Amino acid sequence: MRTLYRIDSSIQGDRSVTREITDEFERAWSAALPGGLFDRRDLTATPLSPATWADALAAREAAERTPRQQTAVDLAARLADELLAADVIVIGAPLYNWGPSGHLKCWIDMLWTDPRFAPRTYPLTGKFVVLVVSRGGGASPGAPQEGWDHSVPFLLHTFGGEVFGADVTLIETELTLAEHSPAMPHLREKAVQLRTRSHALAAEAGTALAGLAA
Repeated sequence: MRTLYRIDSSIQGDRSVTREITDEFERAWSAALPGGLFDRRDLTATPLSPATWADALAAREAAERTPRQQTAVDLAARLADELLAADVIVIGAPLYNWGPSGHLKCWIDMLWTDPRFAPRTYPLTGKFVVLVVSRGGGASPGAPQEGWDHSVPFLLHTFGGEVFGADVTLIETELTLAEHSPAMPHLREKAVQLRTRSHALAAEAGTALAGLAA
């Protein structure tokens, strides 16, 4: 039976666009694959500390690990176990201040410290990753901030064939601040269109990837 693993990293709670879109993916998956296995990690409910990442990193070179280093290593192994147990991974990845969520970045950094995620191991080969990205403004062609985004390429390279090895699908939603920003009323209609499109893509991807397990 195919297993879905869901990662959320938005700090916005009920206002989160990425959670809204990953919910759509999860609903489609569950409808297409009743009884499918499911696990999740909310990185804001159980945040990871950069200090723990530093301990896990230092443990690799330590002749004798401290208790803190061993705890960090054990946590990194658990995070890697969770990811490796899944066939399909959906990741909510909001961009804040033109960068990925600190919660998400720390999770990725922790994975890197596990030997199974070492360079050129391609641990997610044969698995599917759906990246659900949102940004408050726009960085697409023609937008004032066109070319500013370096975060989506980072995520695609990290989870894709060059590094972790997964087959990656990107669902990207721009202009998520248009509804609330007094400077963006002229973009609200387009923002609704983009959000609706992301919902449709998430439902389509959820159904399609669940179908691979049938």
